[in-house]
Amino acid sequence: MTHTPVAAALPVLDMAMLDRDEASAAAFRAELRTATHEVGFFYLVGHGIPDEVTARAFATAEEFFALPTEDKQAVEMRRSPHFRGYTRTGGELTRGRVDWREQIDIGAERDRVDDPDAPAYMRLEGPNPWPAAQPGLRGVFTDWERRCSVVARRLMRSWALALGSPADVFDDTFGDRPSTLIKLVRYPGREERGQGVGAHNDPGVLTLLMIEPGKGGLQVEHDGEWIDAPAVPGAFVVNIGELLEFATDGYLKATMHRVVSPPAGETRLSIPFFFNPALDSTVPRIDLPPELAAQARGVTQDPDNVISGTFGDNLLKARLRAHPDVAALHHADLVARGS
Repeated sequence: MTHTPVAAALPVLDMAMLDRDEASAAAFRAELRTATHEVGFFYLVGHGIPDEVTARAFATAEEFFALPTEDKQAVEMRRSPHFRGYTRTGGELTRGRVDWREQIDIGAERDRVDDPDAPAYMRLEGPNPWPAAQPGLRGVFTDWERRCSVVARRLMRSWALALGSPADVFDDTFGDRPSTLIKLVRYPGREERGQGVGAHNDPGVLTLLMIEPGKGGLQVEHDGEWIDAPAVPGAFVVNIGELLEFATDGYLKATMHRVVSPPAGETRLSIPFFFNPALDSTVPRIDLPPELAAQARGVTQDPDNVISGTFGDNLLKARLRAHPDVAALHHADLVARGS
């Protein structure tokens, strides 16, 4: 696969069009459908999250990564059976290879599920370990989760209408217990600019990514080439995951992407937000209009990555593979049976 360094090569969609008139809203939905059918990625502006809120989120992330190592390790993921908390640089894998980044994972704040008869994926529900050395982090990213969820729900309703379904066709899939996840990620520079994050598809529905202003590194696969997707001021980079591909029989495309490490002497911060169904929800298969159904490519068939319509199955599989140390410590029974 070749690499084409094209700045801002992805489509740019303006969500403010939904708040104008019906013709503008319909045009936005058509652009949304086309972007995610043809590319699977786009930039989103006009989303309504003020620049100062985004700046506060990045400043808070930077403060976290500047904490002493012992304060970050006090909330390390190895302590959490729910795969929440801090991961040191090199502590996560993508497709079996080490990702060169440090991060903290913040999931939906829930009570632990103690029912022994519950599906294995319900072990992912639980509380977050919040850093005592930075008490303000919880409030900032609880607010970020709320704001991003509003954007995500509007996008889901827009997709539903664009695909010829009622606006609420996906609502029950998320209900009042969506599986949200925020990652605060810091990529350190390297002399040999290798794998910041390896090539992968996201296992869920929708990702809203905010990249530190002025930074690059994200690359998106398109027509056999890697396309650069640098930060665009104030814009989310949006991509769909495997479950929207599943729901549309491949009409919408879950696109492979990766992150290349920054050059030596530089760092890069990013804040991805993942908006996904409740763990026990099954994503509906959309009854596409004939003209769209004729263009559906079918769901990608990968024997090493079988896609389930139940989100919990997909997420548990991904977490066990990405964090084998946490899996071995807390879920040895699942590892032994290959779950």
